[in-house]
Order: sequence, then C-alpha cells, then structure tokens
Amino acid sequence: MGVLLVDDQELFREGVRVIIDAQPGMRVLGTAADGREAVGLVDDLSPDVVLMDIRMPEMDGVEATRQIFAPARVSRRAKPVRLIMLTTFNLDDRAAAAIRHGASGFLLKDTTPAQLRDAIRTVHAGNAVLAPRDLTSLLDHEFRVPSQPPAAFLSLTDKEREVFFAVVRGLSNTEIARLVFASESTVKTHVGGILRKLALRDRVQIVVFAYEHGLV
Repeated sequence: MGVLLVDDQELFREGVRVIIDAQPGMRVLGTAADGREAVGLVDDLSPDVVLMDIRMPEMDGVEATRQIFAPARVSRRAKPVRLIMLTTFNLDDRAAAAIRHGASGFLLKDTTPAQLRDAIRTVHAGNAVLAPRDLTSLLDHEFRVPSQPPAAFLSLTDKEREVFFAVVRGLSNTEIARLVFASESTVKTHVGGILRKLALRDRVQIVVFAYEHGLV
C-alpha cells in the first residue's frame, strides 16, 4: 500500500514516514510540503492513501483535496485514491469542507502510531476514519441549507434505499446484513449499486450525499 505524506513541517513528515515504513505492507511513496506539490505527486505516484495537512502555505489541504478529487482527475486514475486530513483541532470546520470534497475523514496530529496505521487501512478499504457521531456533527454544521435529492436517488430500489440509510447511520456490512435479512455479500452488492447509480466513490460520500440533499 503506497502512502503520500503532505505537511509543511519536515520533522513531522519524517517522523510519520518512519512509522509508516515500519508497518507490514505499507511504504511511503513520496512527501510534499504544500498542497500544490501534493496534487502533482498524486498524479505522478498514484498513491493508495494520502495523509494531508489542512493548514499549509501556497495551497492549503482543503483546496488540494478539491483538486485531487476533481472529476477530470478521478476519471484518469486506474485505481482510487483515499485521503485523510491531518489537523490539530478536533471537529475542524475545514475538515468538514475537505470531507465534502472527497476526504475519508481526519486524524489529530497527536494520534498514536497504532491509530495512524489502523486509519490508513480503514480508508484504503473505503470506510471513514470518523465515528458516525463525529461525522454527523461535522456535516450538520457544513450543510445548513440542503439541496433536493437528484433524480438518480429515485432510481434506487427499495432495498438499496434501506441499505443507503443504514450506511448513513454508520452501520457495518455485518450489521446491515442482520438489519435487512441478507448476506454480507448481498449487502456489498447493494452498496456497489448505490455507489454506481449515485456516481459516488465510497461509503463516506454516501453520508455526505445524504446530508447535502437533506435526506437525514
């Protein structure tokens, strides 16, 4: 699993590099000191996961995240890239904006090496690194005036809608399977159908979609 580190503090970058390179199956592909450099390295190195600082000179992490997940760039990639914001403030408003643009959550900079490792593996699997309660708090603040659901939402089957709202509640595939009386493989199929029909990248974006369109 390849990781890109983005932070304007060299000492922090090198410390995180040591932690990641010590993990089995993980390695740092490169580092960047600002958002502009990060956008170019994502295109050049094709990392699996990006660790992105929020506050940086030249271009901050929120704008870099927006550019990394711009539809034109996403369409050119052979594989998806996941992104975790790094911040010194819990429930940072900028983190909410970055999640809206495509980030899979955020970590505080004083997180432990074990938490960092687990977060990288979690977002690589397409999940969020925020507890549902924290994600809800962020998005409640971000989307004060929700828009109407697009026509694509109406194309979901009844079962897909049931799975959709279970994902929004933060339930795992195992929990959803029990809720809808189906196998986990069937739930994965439904989640895949939801992502395809709504043109979303991962489960985190399902939650963002729900808040953006006033579905919760």
